[in-house]
Amino acid sequence: MTATLKAQPLTASAFAPFGDVLVAPAQPGRTYFDGLLENARTDARPSISIVNAVPAAHLPLKVTLLERHEFSSQSFVPMHGGRWLVIVCPSAANGDPDIAQAKAFFTQPGQGLTYRCNVWHHGLIVLDEPAIYAIFMWRDGTETDEEFRQVTPFNVDVKVDVSPI
Repeated sequence: MTATLKAQPLTASAFAPFGDVLVAPAQPGRTYFDGLLENARTDARPSISIVNAVPAAHLPLKVTLLERHEFSSQSFVPMHGGRWLVIVCPSAANGDPDIAQAKAFFTQPGQGLTYRCNVWHHGLIVLDEPAIYAIFMWRDGTETDEEFRQVTPFNVDVKVDVSPI
């Protein structure tokens, strides 16, 4: 039987071991979130991409693959859309994803995030409606830009009818 992980609302404190939650200031002004922007390679250059994503076809989501960016943080900034699913876990002693310590969160519309360097995570999963995100990281064009790893399958469930906080 495949284990099922229940997604929780994304909060800054719950996500802190994995990165920063990005939220626009409530009042006019600017908030900086550059404390966790990391690049551990001198020859890597900044990279910004835009992704247009459609909602997940099926929930619960069956997770079989995780990724990490060992030498770069990675930020997701919503430009349009609703909630999305965030799945993260630390590395085990051997460097593999430690899925026993996996966490799942669902964002509220407008929340973005920065993954720390070397955090295992699932690719972008949009929940409610098509969405557009800006993604920022550092790349040097080698296979060390990103690493993918098959994991023992597990499911992640999220209530799609949860009202915004």
